[in-house]
Amino acid sequence: MPLEMNREVFVTCAVTGSGATQDRSPHVPRSPREIAQSAIEAAKAGAAVVHCHVRDPDTGAPSRKLEYYREVTDRIRASDVDVVLNLTAGMGGDIVFGGTQAPLPPAAGTDMVGAAERLAHVAECLPEICTLDCGTMNFAEADYVMTNTPGMLQAMGRMITELGVKPEIEAFDSGHLWYAKQLVADGVLKPDALVQLCMGVPWGAPDDLGTFMAMVGNVPSDWTFSAFALGRHQMPYVAAAVLAGGNVRVGLEDNLMLDRGVLAENWQLVERATGIIENLGARVIGPAEVRQKLGLTKRAPVAK
Repeated sequence: MPLEMNREVFVTCAVTGSGATQDRSPHVPRSPREIAQSAIEAAKAGAAVVHCHVRDPDTGAPSRKLEYYREVTDRIRASDVDVVLNLTAGMGGDIVFGGTQAPLPPAAGTDMVGAAERLAHVAECLPEICTLDCGTMNFAEADYVMTNTPGMLQAMGRMITELGVKPEIEAFDSGHLWYAKQLVADGVLKPDALVQLCMGVPWGAPDDLGTFMAMVGNVPSDWTFSAFALGRHQMPYVAAAVLAGGNVRVGLEDNLMLDRGVLAENWQLVERATGIIENLGARVIGPAEVRQKLGLTKRAPVAK
């Protein structure tokens, strides 16, 4: 297919994630204050959207605690920096099986809850965007499965839509895009969908360009897409996403390094991404333009 470069690009910064990276870099934020501050710094560097998970402030382990999400949301909204808030809704669907000879009962680390509980922080904080991981897949660990059944996705999709929050479809493989299109056809999601192409996440879609372009080719023309790849491929995929007509995501959720042997901060990854985008001849757009493009409504800080 011919390349149709995107000339007006928004950058998402995935600030901390839920992977076991907290002890691999001192720059991975843990507490709600640190996560909010890192998001604000990323916004100052050019990120129009910040994608936030929360962690236990002491251990750095991933968390679903409502009070952590509330504090992150309040701190970002109370700051003097405008940015679109995107909260994860990807947790609460993890199964760790007991091993190949005795898979049941599930093992330690399993975190399976219902749709309403998975979205409790979204209903409470009302971010402009939240994620919807649009399929089940084997994750990197041997017996860990990220579980998102069609029924669960139907329920979560309807709840997100009814809350007035924009779902960001997370597509880790081509089948996830296939089902996302079914959710739109069923009226669960609105037609002007937003999708994030997640490349190189074991064991989803590999991050080779052939697979990437096949994923891009399966995104409907009236959808908006963004893309990222992990680790050392993060910055090459900034260029690839723009050249393929999309937007970009960077951040410590997906990559800890700025250069070989140099640990990154979120703002530095955003700054480097914006440089790549501008050197390609595109323009980095801000949060107000993103809201107009995606049909978002800015949320005011909660009155104290």
